[in-house]
Amino acid sequence: MDITTLGELLIDFTEAGLSPSGMLMFERNPGGAVANVAAAGARFGLKTAFIGKVGGDMHGQFLKNTLTRYGVDTRNLLTDGESFTTLAFVALGEGGEREFSFYRRNLADLRLRADELDAELLSGTKMLHTGTLSLTAEPARGATLGAVLLAKRAGAVISCDVNYRASLWESEAEFAARSRELLRETDLLKVSAEEAEVLTGFSDHERAAESLLNEYGLYAAAVTLGERGAYILTRRGGAFAPAYYADAIDTSGAGDTFWSGFLYSFLRSGLSLSELDADAAAPFLKFANAAASVCVERRGAMPALPALDEVIARLRRQTGAARCV
Repeated sequence: MDITTLGELLIDFTEAGLSPSGMLMFERNPGGAVANVAAAGARFGLKTAFIGKVGGDMHGQFLKNTLTRYGVDTRNLLTDGESFTTLAFVALGEGGEREFSFYRRNLADLRLRADELDAELLSGTKMLHTGTLSLTAEPARGATLGAVLLAKRAGAVISCDVNYRASLWESEAEFAARSRELLRETDLLKVSAEEAEVLTGFSDHERAAESLLNEYGLYAAAVTLGERGAYILTRRGGAFAPAYYADAIDTSGAGDTFWSGFLYSFLRSGLSLSELDADAAAPFLKFANAAASVCVERRGAMPALPALDEVIARLRRQTGAARCV
């Protein structure tokens, strides 16, 4: 397996206009940050798998069928007949920016247990990608950390997306404390500028990346900067790549598409973690930004994921030169 992801798989109910009676309508879209990475990787041609849990309801079956249709291995996607699938209602603002309302307390994705993990899958994957949303409650927190340790012992690269949603945590301090447990085992980190500031106290993305790299011994920390582009700091220098022009209507899944594009580029390169430097990372960022620019021009998260040929076409149409800094 190229990438195995573990964490949340959920329904995004996204604003979809008004009904004839003037009531707000919502469209059911498959989503979940780590699940999006698995689906996007499969779209790029990687072998991907997803580990998690959905409820024994119509939404859970829909999500499992969706991942299967995308080509994601779902052998360790479990169904919990005693709980419901997590839901998120998504309001879209100007430029496709989102506001979330989560229905997640005691729901299926948080009920994944460490003893339910497929050890063979985790021991045989090149990379394990997870995020911080599965750290909000037990037993999913223990399952996440257990999976990371198992995969790392087997030689897998550990990737993490710091995904902060204020309504899911008691405080920023709790979020930061729980994130540190995972970051100590992480090799490749993706974080937004806002999340980086929460974790480090630095509003400057370069200082924040340096702080994260030094504190946790990362091989690379990528900071997404929205419409400005993205910055990455490796142990051997940093690089910046501007964003590609896009007529954004929905930014759902953009960060996940970006990170999947970066991980795809890294795996395809054949480089080891110790070989990753600014010169190598710069074109990876270009590809990642191009992928994200395609995603934001469509509605939904998973339904908006681009195919490999679409990203290549975007790269050819726009230069978006990256530079080492």
